[in-house]
Amino acid sequence: MRKEYDFSKARKNPYASMLKKPITIRLDEDSVNYFKSVSKEVGIPYQSLINLYLRDCATSHKKLNLSWK
Repeated sequence: MRKEYDFSKARKNPYASMLKKPITIRLDEDSVNYFKSVSKEVGIPYQSLINLYLRDCATSHKKLNLSWK
């Protein structure tokens, strides 16, 4: 391992804008437990499953039908 490295010719990661953005989101316990149980079945982390589901909803333009009583 070198004592010093020269980063003067380094360039910015061109894919940095496509990386995931960390956020804080509040989900009810039942929803989290559901995705955790599915994640054990399929072997994918539950946060990745939630992201995949939300991405699918966004790309297919799914909308909730909410009616307040």
